[in-house]
Amino acid sequence: MEYEQIAAVDLGSNSFRLEVGRVVDDQIYSLDTLKETVRLASGLTREKLLGNDAQRRGLDTLGRFAERLRGFAPGAVRVVATNTLRVAKNAGEFIRQAEEVLGFPIEVIGGREEARLIYIGVGHAMPPGRGKRLVVDIGGGSTEFVIGRKVEPQLMESLFMGCVSHTLRFFPDGRIDRKRFAEAEIAAAREIETIALEYRAFGWNEAVASSGTAKAVADILETNGLNPDGAPGISRAGLDALKARLIRAGSAGALKLDGLRPDREPVFAGGVAILSAVFSVLGLPRMNYAEGALRLGVLYDLLGRFQQLDMRDATVRQFMRRYQVDVKQAERVERTALQLLGQLVPPGQPRYDSELRALRWAVALHEIGISIARSGFHKHGAYIIGSADMPGFSRKDQERLSLLVLGQRGKLEKMPLIPSADPLWRQIFCLRLATLLHRSRDDQPLPSLLVKQLPSGFQVELPASWLKQNPLTAGTLADESLAWQQTGWQWQVRRRSAVCGD
Repeated sequence: MEYEQIAAVDLGSNSFRLEVGRVVDDQIYSLDTLKETVRLASGLTREKLLGNDAQRRGLDTLGRFAERLRGFAPGAVRVVATNTLRVAKNAGEFIRQAEEVLGFPIEVIGGREEARLIYIGVGHAMPPGRGKRLVVDIGGGSTEFVIGRKVEPQLMESLFMGCVSHTLRFFPDGRIDRKRFAEAEIAAAREIETIALEYRAFGWNEAVASSGTAKAVADILETNGLNPDGAPGISRAGLDALKARLIRAGSAGALKLDGLRPDREPVFAGGVAILSAVFSVLGLPRMNYAEGALRLGVLYDLLGRFQQLDMRDATVRQFMRRYQVDVKQAERVERTALQLLGQLVPPGQPRYDSELRALRWAVALHEIGISIARSGFHKHGAYIIGSADMPGFSRKDQERLSLLVLGQRGKLEKMPLIPSADPLWRQIFCLRLATLLHRSRDDQPLPSLLVKQLPSGFQVELPASWLKQNPLTAGTLADESLAWQQTGWQWQVRRRSAVCGD
């Protein structure tokens, strides 16, 4: 499916942003941008709960975004949420309301996935560089560090500090002095030092800063002539001059410099302290500034999915190599599982494509746990999928994929409470039956089998003669029927009398 217009929504810890782009060949041209300062991170309590006021600001903003997105097809919009909704204990409650208001699903992405998308956005917003590029993005609740070449990220990390959280921690009343600023800078430096050795060893040829803090600093330095050489971007000397003026002023609001917008003032000190620590720890003389960042990266990643360049497929292939998956067995199970799904959800129905992708990924990864131990491998595999960094996958994607792999065998009572109407049950049924039928791990042809979804379960129909010739499989199917019944589901095995072709 191709769309003339696509949209990305970034639910950041400081601002919510909407970007609408027009697709022309392999390029995206910006048509419209909306940005509202929500400061979701400032609404987090000590108990990591998102307060009502912050939730209301977010929902009101999304109500306005929803108007702009009216008429967009579901596949043409991708909505991602970052650090605050990663850590808030009541994020699920807010996301349910937010999806209802916005009209599109929300993906909570991990820190390294955020870093990957940021780098893609920066790579598409800047001319191709020579060699490797370091990108640092100071957000509201986290800071991402990425090194890559052209538009391909190679080294990614996300640190739990951002301009909102750092300002609340060190400048809660807005007052800035030398001692407070030094404490804020030292705390940021300690975080950066955990990755500095690896990053310096990897190396880079150009350093780039992106997002709100970097834009504000670059604008101030350029507008007020604080860079000694008059060049654009952020220089070490210019940043030091800005830091000195900020301390002398005593607050961001009292800073008499052109270029600092009122909406940036409340979180400016924390952002500058983090940026100064980045320069010090990584030994940077200067950084260029890049537009784009996360929202542009989301748009290009979405475009890649339309062009069959889905990063999730690449991640699954990489995991198969890393965990030495038996490719031939995965292909056997995939053929059967997808054939079963095609009987339950006829191709062409709206939900078929999404279920097909999820089932294909689950089949490809269903045996990765064997790399740890054969015993309980489905549990090991589920843990790996649920815990690993999987570029392209949202947290929700990973959780559902993990559940699919966990549910491929054994007792179904171990599965968490999943609504009976959830298509995950259908995918679990297809995966369980396919792995059961290919237990021998050979290329013997399977008999003609028919499956049907019942109001509260599933039915499998197989030739009676084949079941008689394969008593082990027949017994396993009987055990499977009992396993489903113990969780309140029906599982019927019907024996079909011999007909032509059986």
